Amino acid sequence: MIRSNYLKQIEQGLLVHKVVALLGPRQSGKTTLARMYAELLRKEKGTTPEQITHFDLEDPTDIAALKNPKLVLRELSGLVIIDEIQRVPELFPVLRVLVDLPDNRAHFLILGSASRDLIRQSSESLAGRIAHIELTPFQLLETSTDKSERLWLRGGFPPSFLAKDNSISWQWRKEFIKSFLERDLPALGIGIPPQSLRRFWMMLAHYHGQIVNFSELGRSFGASDSTIRRYLDLLNGTFMVRRLSSWHENISKRQVKAPKLYFRDSGLFHSLLGIENRDQLNRHPKLGASWEGFAIEEVIRCTNVTAEDCYFWATHTGAEIDLLTIQDGKKRGFEFKYSDHPKATKSMHAAMESLKLDSLTVISPTERSFPLSEKIRVVSLKDFVQSSRAEAQNRS
Repeated sequence: MIRSNYLKQIEQGLLVHKVVALLGPRQSGKTTLARMYAELLRKEKGTTPEQITHFDLEDPTDIAALKNPKLVLRELSGLVIIDEIQRVPELFPVLRVLVDLPDNRAHFLILGSASRDLIRQSSESLAGRIAHIELTPFQLLETSTDKSERLWLRGGFPPSFLAKDNSISWQWRKEFIKSFLERDLPALGIGIPPQSLRRFWMMLAHYHGQIVNFSELGRSFGASDSTIRRYLDLLNGTFMVRRLSSWHENISKRQVKAPKLYFRDSGLFHSLLGIENRDQLNRHPKLGASWEGFAIEEVIRCTNVTAEDCYFWATHTGAEIDLLTIQDGKKRGFEFKYSDHPKATKSMHAAMESLKLDSLTVISPTERSFPLSEKIRVVSLKDFVQSSRAEAQNRS
């Protein structure tokens, strides 16, 4: 699959900055995308193979080649790709020195399997010199909407989504989880026993779509609140979970302050619950919560809203909005209903009134879209994605 949108983001980022960081979970396609971009340079810009250099910091040979990184990298020109940058954080200050040299002839595309938060301290020296792009697993905006059922069940990681059948996809996800816990997290310097993180991850699967009670989680896991928060920070920082902060308004109603939790990839979530096929998903009590998390990720990706501008809102009296986005000066609310014909509720009207929303969109798997009131509209997920795709094409 040609991920044109991301290729364009890389191209635009390198026009402005000397360094572009492509960040995302392992196996989300970062290396493949970097190779696609290099091939694009060869075909459209006439870039020669000598002007493209690739270092993989999981390869002992490449690690040895960068034993004296300043000497090696200073001699390079063109595009320099450095994969798994989080494994050698001491490269960040070296890159700052190099890109500031008046005779620097290289642009750097660095790939990392940790979020900006996890590598922030290492990359602070590149402030103003670097653009960040978050590469997600496949999304509906990139695939055809008739594959939405497969994407929901298997998730968007390329080896899982593109697998020959559900059984192969299931096996790949089981191995991915094992590798993530036993290899990836320790490689980031996270000294937590894999069996402890696995047990914690399994517990979190039952909190998917719910408000997090840190004390309750701590009691169940036999750990302190601070330990629970640290574990969540790790999973949030490695793109595994989304911690949705609560929004507060200056109103008389008592509002919920704790965050909500979602697994970002529906396929991994299903694996943790032991769901291998659609029949098992249909019978599972987490069916609605699964679809809600899947659709929330799609809406956030389609609208290009930053994580910092995504919230949920709830009061102690029961009013709630699943997703609230603040973008371009507008407050947009989203409700997610796994229903063929969702209806307007008191909670929706309370949110419209209390939050002064510009719009409230009810996302559902229905085949058609229709209004519920002047500012409340039911929109099928497929229609929402297709509309977002058309808007993106118009902007380009």
